[in-house]
Amino acid sequence: MEDKKRKSIVCTTQNKADAVYALSAQKIESKEFWRWGVDNNMPEALALLSRRSTAHRRIINDKADYISGKGFNYDCSVPLLGDLVERVNGDGESLRQMLNKLAFDKSLFGNAFLEIVTDEAHSFLSLYHQDATHCRVAKDSKHIILHHDWSHFRTNEAQTLPIYPLFEKQSDGTMRSMIHYKDYEPMFKHYGVPQYIAGMNVSAIAYKTDRWNIARLDNSFQLSGVMMIDNAVDSTEEAAEMARVAEQRFGGKPGQVMFIIRNESSDDNSRFIPIESQNDGDWKALHDQATSDIVVAHSWFRSLSGLDYSTGFSAERILHEYEVALNTVILGEQSELLEPITNVIAEILAVDCSSLEIINRPPTRSKPIYMKVWEARKADGLDYDESDERQQLFLSEISKYNIKSID
Repeated sequence: MEDKKRKSIVCTTQNKADAVYALSAQKIESKEFWRWGVDNNMPEALALLSRRSTAHRRIINDKADYISGKGFNYDCSVPLLGDLVERVNGDGESLRQMLNKLAFDKSLFGNAFLEIVTDEAHSFLSLYHQDATHCRVAKDSKHIILHHDWSHFRTNEAQTLPIYPLFEKQSDGTMRSMIHYKDYEPMFKHYGVPQYIAGMNVSAIAYKTDRWNIARLDNSFQLSGVMMIDNAVDSTEEAAEMARVAEQRFGGKPGQVMFIIRNESSDDNSRFIPIESQNDGDWKALHDQATSDIVVAHSWFRSLSGLDYSTGFSAERILHEYEVALNTVILGEQSELLEPITNVIAEILAVDCSSLEIINRPPTRSKPIYMKVWEARKADGLDYDESDERQQLFLSEISKYNIKSID
């Protein structure tokens, strides 16, 4: 009986080719889809920025982790629902793993894509996350076009899937559809815009200040300066060429030397002119301000991104900001991601998903003393028994060591 239930949800694993993405100024000439950005490379640019800005990437990672939660609560009397939670597709991913990828894409791109796979008889259901950089909206606004490299788009290499609730039969006999999640932004109809859009420039500032510090370390914090050299060449042309090469190699980096070669003076006036900089404080202030602005642009909180740990670990502040984030950001994003999924499960497999909910846990453990043990265990997603006398105790009646021992 168990094998039969398992068979109803397992789908053949999709072959997914890895692709290497690069920013490109080349414009796509095809008229079959709506461009995502002026040059159709907006997703690649956002992904590249996230790899270069430390605070920006940390916030995206943390938001995705908090939104996808720590697992799921569901009615154990519905085994098919439990099977889906444990394995949602032929790649062996759990529902939580897939939801984490959706949350990451939506936090990074303001868009996320979920592929639905079934058959005409609705005998199985598989759900696959699709990399947002692969996807574009077709001109009819009813289909999603998938391609492995949009800088070199070819129609014969692309796959087209309808947007849910439409389904279309594919060459392998399956019925497929796509859910397109997108963050609303005025003036943008076909694609969502990430919430941090106003902080893109400050993310670049944070990256550049980090790069400047790396350059200083590479040069052992040596002073920058200008090296004036007389009578080193035989002609003005040779001097100009040497100066050009030296400037191309050393110019624009702290701790480097710019060479100026002259051949006009009869006396040797070669000398080094140091350029002392007193703006270290300005650079640090600029970096700190950029980091703060990134947090604000993301509608996020400093303590949840590890930005204030250097000044001391405050569990009370972390818990307070987590509660605010939970009620202002996390629960709303969870509902937006999960509702279409539960609708699909109910429609295709006729399974009651009303008991399915994401388990949310704060980054630090703390429970009010007026909670009972079974209530605390339920909040943490653990097994609990309301009729157990031990679990009827209030947390104020037992020590924290006893709470850990009741499993």
